Amino acid sequence: MSATADLSRVPRSPRSRVDERWSPAQRYRRSLWLLTTRDLKVRYSTSALGWLWSVLDPLLMAAIYWFVFTQVFQRGSVGDRPYIVFLLLGLLPWTWFSAAISDCTKAFTRDAKLIRSTTIPRSIWVARIVLSKGIEFLFSIPVLAVFVIGTQFAATTDERAQVHWELALWPLAILLQAALTFGIGMIVAPLVVFFRDLERAVRLILRLAFYASPIIFSLGDLGRIHPLVQSIAAFNPFAGVITLYRSAFFPAELDWFAVLMSAVLSVVLVAVGLLVFRRTVPAVLKEI
Repeated sequence: MSATADLSRVPRSPRSRVDERWSPAQRYRRSLWLLTTRDLKVRYSTSALGWLWSVLDPLLMAAIYWFVFTQVFQRGSVGDRPYIVFLLLGLLPWTWFSAAISDCTKAFTRDAKLIRSTTIPRSIWVARIVLSKGIEFLFSIPVLAVFVIGTQFAATTDERAQVHWELALWPLAILLQAALTFGIGMIVAPLVVFFRDLERAVRLILRLAFYASPIIFSLGDLGRIHPLVQSIAAFNPFAGVITLYRSAFFPAELDWFAVLMSAVLSVVLVAVGLLVFRRTVPAVLKEI
């Protein structure tokens, strides 16, 4: 059955007496889940490795950076030990963020026919990308757990990753990252329809943002350069999110000022995204 046919049943299914009592929020959630599961099924149905593809890229990047900063430069000048766990706690969330923003540049152009033929809220086409990539991120957590368990066989204590109570802050990190990604996606998705060069610009900005974010290094590493550099870096909305993830294994990484900045900027970006989206969607539907 086609996705269009599936979506046409969202407002009214065979159990019409129940569906007629659905609130707009319930219909939105049902449509969002339908599109998200469709994305995941299409992505993995023809893949031999399945969900492993979603973690292969961060694993390869982690291997490269681990080799460079622990084997080539053996001084351990960046990050914390075990460095492989430190890296994955930055790379796995970044993969969710960057992959979602990249896909948002095609949110309207890739499914233009389907978007025009349905009446569901258009923001779903951004939300389903954020959600599907977020689910892939959750699928990658067992890979992180494998490396954490592997460090327990290290010869020295400082090479072993230890879980701390800050793991309870992960739901906050996931919520902040989802809001941040959704807000930026709501800005990027409609604007790309009018400015096609923005798609390439977004890829370039993401590449620069990777090195500007505390992924292969920590905010504390920047503080060793100058305290002002660390303070400026804390205004990066992704910085606070990363410190929340890392605090589960490296409590000293937690920076509440950076977390506060992430929360404030995420709320601002969601508000701006909703405003931009609402004003541009009518023109977008005509353009596609």
